[in-house]
Amino acid sequence: MKYDKSRLIEIVREKGLQFGDFTLASGKKASYYLDCRKVSLDSEGALQVALGILEMLAGDLPDAVGGMAIGADPITAAVITMAAVQQKSLAGFIVRKEAKAHGTGRDVEGPVTAGQSCVIVEDVVTTGGSSLQAIEKVKAAGLEVREVIAIVDRLEGGGAAFAAAGYKLRTLLTIEDFGIKPPQT
Repeated sequence: MKYDKSRLIEIVREKGLQFGDFTLASGKKASYYLDCRKVSLDSEGALQVALGILEMLAGDLPDAVGGMAIGADPITAAVITMAAVQQKSLAGFIVRKEAKAHGTGRDVEGPVTAGQSCVIVEDVVTTGGSSLQAIEKVKAAGLEVREVIAIVDRLEGGGAAFAAAGYKLRTLLTIEDFGIKPPQT
């Protein structure tokens, strides 16, 4: 099985792309919305996302992948499952928005330990705020963050925000893959 970018574009267009008036998590107003949970929670969409991310990581697999709950959770699950299918060892983790008041009270959940390398996964990047929060929590847990990989970049400043914080952003797709021009800055 190989990653098929054109098929992922079709799946995102069919299941996750909507046009209208929307307010994004970043607070920005937008004329389109990308709901990539509808992609990462679809069997074929999850497969293409996992294959694409593993192809990006080929030859330099981190110890773990994960990101901010809830958007990153199905991506993480798909990537670690497909890694096992490919006979590669890869752990997953979940970053809580808020630590639980009971149990261990940790922000980062999963079979990871301080000193391990990781990649933050994300569904859609606009300004990068959600993943930057995840990075801070993951670093506080002692993990070494290599980069951020997302399904789609809206090309609205997220890449620059990651670069300013010292991280690289790679994505499977950008909004330009759907014929949408990013806003002029």
